[in-house]
Amino acid sequence: MGGGGGLVLWLTISPAFLFLVVVATLTLPALVESACGSNAVVFNFGDSNSDTGGLMAGLGYQIFPPEGRLFFHRSTGRLCDGRLILDFLCESLHMSYLSPYLESVGSDFRNGANFAIAGSTALPPDIPFSLHIQVNQFLRFKARSLELIAQGSKGLINEEGFHKALYAIDIGQNDLSAAFGANLPYDQVIERIPSVISEIKTAVKTLYSSGGKSFWIHNTGPLGCLPQKLSLPRKDSSSLDRYGCLVPFNNAAKEFNAQLNILCDELRSELNDATIVYTDIFTIKYDIIANHATYGFENPLMACCGYGGPPYNFNQNITCGNAACPVCPEGSKYVNWDGVHYAEAANAIVASKILTTEYSKPKVKFGFFCTA
Repeated sequence: MGGGGGLVLWLTISPAFLFLVVVATLTLPALVESACGSNAVVFNFGDSNSDTGGLMAGLGYQIFPPEGRLFFHRSTGRLCDGRLILDFLCESLHMSYLSPYLESVGSDFRNGANFAIAGSTALPPDIPFSLHIQVNQFLRFKARSLELIAQGSKGLINEEGFHKALYAIDIGQNDLSAAFGANLPYDQVIERIPSVISEIKTAVKTLYSSGGKSFWIHNTGPLGCLPQKLSLPRKDSSSLDRYGCLVPFNNAAKEFNAQLNILCDELRSELNDATIVYTDIFTIKYDIIANHATYGFENPLMACCGYGGPPYNFNQNITCGNAACPVCPEGSKYVNWDGVHYAEAANAIVASKILTTEYSKPKVKFGFFCTA
C-alpha cells in the first residue's frame, strides 16, 4: 500500500503533530485482530466522504491538484489532499484501495468495489447517484460477476465472496445540507430525516436479501463545524456553541444519528443472522474540533484550500481547485481541507479511533467479517 511514502510529507511540522499523525497512520493494522489480505471483500456506498474517484469516472468531472497532493501526489478523484477514512480502513486490512465502480480503465475489483459518488443523497431515490441507484449498481455488478464466472472467467468475486463481504454505508450529510440549503425552517429539516432513514433501511434490507450479512454503517459528522456552513451569513454569534460550531446544524446531525442508531437496533432484531455495526463518526470528529490542540491542529474551523482568510477561509464562489484559490503549505495543521471535507491528517486520526472499536455498537473489530 506504500504507507511509508506518506511520512516525508509531515517532516516540516512540529514533532508532536508528526508523532500523532505517524502513530495514527502506522498503527492502523495493529488495531485489527487479523488482516483479511487477499480474502477481504468490501463494498462501499456513500457520498464524497468515501468517494475514491466515482464522480470523476461517472460524469467525467475534472478534479485537479492540489487534490491528492500528499500521499498520491496526483488527483485521484478524492476530494481531499490525500487519503480518506475509507482508505485507512482498507489499509488496516492490508487490502487494496477500493476502485470506483464506474471507473472503466485500470480498476481492480478483486477486493470489492466503491459505489460512493460525491454529492450523493438518499433522497430522492431515483436520480443518479442516490443510495438506491448505488445499490442497484451493486446488484448489476454481482449478477454480471457471477454470470462471467459461470462462463469460465477468473479473478472475479464469487458467490461466497459476496456472502462474506462487508457492506459499508456512509450517507446522509448531503440530505441534511440540502434541506438547510433550501432555507427550510429547522422543524422541516428534522421532518425530512425519517424518509432518509427509510432509504437506508431499504438499502440494507436489499443488500441482505442479496446475501449480505455484515454491515458497517457510519453516522454523519458535525455539519455545523464545516467552514462551508460557518461562512453563511448570520445575524450574530448566538447560534454558535463554545467551540464555534453552528448549533442548529449539529443538532440536526444529532437527530439524524439518533434515528440511524435506532434503525440499526431494529435491523439487528429483524435480521437475526446479520451483524449491523453502527459507528459514531460525529463524536470522533467533534472531539477533534473541540480538542484540536491535543491532536496537534491549530486551525479546526478554517479550510486549508480556500479563499477569504480567517476565520473560515471559505468562499462559495472561489473554492478549492479554482485558479484563484490559494492552498496552505504542505504540513499545515488544518482539520479541514476544502471547507467541506477533512484533510488526510484528520482522516488518519478518525480512522485510528474507529479501529479501537470504542465508537462502534456492537464493539467489534473492523475486520470482524474476515476469514482466516
